Amino acid sequence: MSTQAKIEKMLKKSEVILAAGGEKRVAKQHEAGKMTARERIAALLDEGSFVELNRFVKQTSAKRRKNFLAKV
Repeated sequence: MSTQAKIEKMLKKSEVILAAGGEKRVAKQHEAGKMTARERIAALLDEGSFVELNRFVKQTSAKRRKNFLAKV
């Protein structure tokens, strides 16, 4: 895979992540009177002062973590 293809793949993943689960999920949160996590961060901090790290990290379930630790 070329470097350009890897960059394009990363940018597509980033778009999906920033979509916060899609329009339906965001709308459902807004209907419940809630903001998304990124909206809450934007409301709390000055624009440009927040740098998100580990955007591509996926949440690990407690069960999976327990199984991993049992093997170590």
